Amino acid sequence: MKLYNLKDHTEEVNFLNAIQSGLGKKQGLFFPKYLPKFNSHDLKKLIKMDFITRSTHILSHFISDEISLPDLKKQIKYAFSFTPPIIVPVTKNISCLELFHGPTLAFKDFGARFMANMLSYWKNKNSSMTILTATSGDTGAAVAHAFYCMNNIRVVILYPKGRISILQEKLFCTLGKNIHTIAIDGSFDDCQYLVKQSFNDKKLKEKIGLNSANSINISRLLAQICYYFEAFALIPSKHHNNVVISVPCGNFGNLTAGLIAKSLGLPIKSFIAATNANDTVPRFLNNGVWKPNNTISTISNAMDISEPNNWPRVEELFRRKNWNLHTLKSESISDKKTIKTLQELYKIGYVSEPHAAIAYKVLIKNMKKTDFGLFLGTAHPSKFQDTVESILNIKLKLPYSLQSRVNLKNFSHHMKPDFLKLKNFLLKKI
Repeated sequence: MKLYNLKDHTEEVNFLNAIQSGLGKKQGLFFPKYLPKFNSHDLKKLIKMDFITRSTHILSHFISDEISLPDLKKQIKYAFSFTPPIIVPVTKNISCLELFHGPTLAFKDFGARFMANMLSYWKNKNSSMTILTATSGDTGAAVAHAFYCMNNIRVVILYPKGRISILQEKLFCTLGKNIHTIAIDGSFDDCQYLVKQSFNDKKLKEKIGLNSANSINISRLLAQICYYFEAFALIPSKHHNNVVISVPCGNFGNLTAGLIAKSLGLPIKSFIAATNANDTVPRFLNNGVWKPNNTISTISNAMDISEPNNWPRVEELFRRKNWNLHTLKSESISDKKTIKTLQELYKIGYVSEPHAAIAYKVLIKNMKKTDFGLFLGTAHPSKFQDTVESILNIKLKLPYSLQSRVNLKNFSHHMKPDFLKLKNFLLKKI
């Protein structure tokens, strides 16, 4: 499989090179040169497969020339060795696709664990690597647990101090060993900018074997394609031509994966990109002007991103498929409306959290009565315990993966958004 750099189409790499380097020249994102297409007969066969077999078949179309089918299935089976996606009916024609039943209770377990297994499979035993990534909440935990205790792989995670939930922080800042976490005085965009500066430093990149596990890494996106196909396996076939999916969006990786699934032939009627007050994309689709504002802190903190990294991939896919970008619906929801929506969902019997609530609110505003609506549940409500309990006036029972870390020591370092300080930290910790 060949992938090209969106900022320099002359740079082409294979899948292994893409996941090892993360970014191309000029910090360009990699994108598949060839997108397979499944016909209706292929889709029927895929839908009947179990999750692991189907995921192997889908991903083999991207990387089969670099790994044998049996080895790929083995790696996928290990990566996805947790409860697969679940569809929970919320109203008569709306359901939630729950993606948070993995080890860190977030959808990012799929991409992070697949990436970790692929890197581990190909990695030279004698070489070292530093995974540097920024998180607005859930990526940190998923990446930390996926790479925890892997030989010669050091993970450094940057996160905005005081802007993620306490339990989110506990999940990845209490591990230690090869996992290093740094609380940055600033926003997620500040953290993301530090990562980009690090990748711009060629000497640093080469000296520490720098890589990233953000959704800028193509392996993360490819893994996420698989659960959109699983959704169709769980939805009654009579609804297959009327499925509208609402995605809570931060860095837009989840949406990009869904759009790629659609390009492969999955008959998704339409997507809705749901955002919080950080509304760069909704404004852009409305007026054609790309103008990120300063990042606003909200109760849906994993979406507190003003400059979504994956947006160039979205635009490239629409260009490649000759789709009209303005057919993509996108809307932002305020904290006030998010709180009201959480309460509405609770009244009809569904306990949610802010991100999924935003996706649900935008979905009910934009779907037709004949549509089958699906909104993505990207994180377990208990990861936002204080917020959810105070809004709904209930007491949540913490899953063991959270409860077991509540009283553990936080090993995080603290740093201002200063690249030289981060560089020194990265060099000292080799």
